[in-house]
Amino acid sequence: MAEHLNLYQRARYYDIIFDRDVGREVDFIQNAFRRYAGRTGPASVLDLACGPGYHALEFAGRGVKATGLDLRAEMVELGQEKAAARGLQLSWVQADMRTFKLPEPVDAAFTVFDGLDALLTNDDLVRHFNAVAENLTPGGIYLIDLSHPRDCSLARYGTFEYAGSLNGVQVQIHWATNSPEHDLVTGVAEVELAMVIRENGNEKTVVDQALERILDPQEIQLLCLLSGRLSPVGWHGDYDLAQPLDFSAASRRMLAVLQRKD
Repeated sequence: MAEHLNLYQRARYYDIIFDRDVGREVDFIQNAFRRYAGRTGPASVLDLACGPGYHALEFAGRGVKATGLDLRAEMVELGQEKAAARGLQLSWVQADMRTFKLPEPVDAAFTVFDGLDALLTNDDLVRHFNAVAENLTPGGIYLIDLSHPRDCSLARYGTFEYAGSLNGVQVQIHWATNSPEHDLVTGVAEVELAMVIRENGNEKTVVDQALERILDPQEIQLLCLLSGRLSPVGWHGDYDLAQPLDFSAASRRMLAVLQRKD
């Protein structure tokens, strides 16, 4: 498993860019659970590769039992600070998303903003799907949010720019500065980024490299079949149950809803 460690260990700078209102996304997860699981709820959720746990925090604020899981201690610690500042009770786990084990299963799990691309091999992904299924309640769902194939594919990686400011600190991320190309067999690309930090009159650039894997819907379906524990039940192009996954302008992301097989 590969990650952009130079970026993710700088959790506070990451947060300046990516902290945002995720209410609409959490609405979608709740509505998807009701549609595909056929139950009210969910009563409990797991935010995988959670970073500072924006979605877990939103769920906790709605009275849902929430857990945030991330490999980086810096992200977990920042999430804990955010929860304490808001008076929220959450569970936090620092663990590998291929091998984790929760004290109790949850109704819904999710990984957003391309959190799955650090899993580079079919074995990584099957182990991950098995771990997710093992930690879901019967009929529970797993939502995966990935870049739309229009924006990132085997034929074209694309470039991405992110920026934010807080208390006089400005942070920019230039993603894919090396014009990466995916290996046509493995779907893996080496991706470079540059994070520019302007603080107290000084400017610093942090450069990072990591391997990322791209996935298409057929691969996800076949890997679920290999796992034998999850079934694809829904595909959406945005955080909107009425929006199919297609090439229309309204289809901005690739959202797969998987369900535990029982």
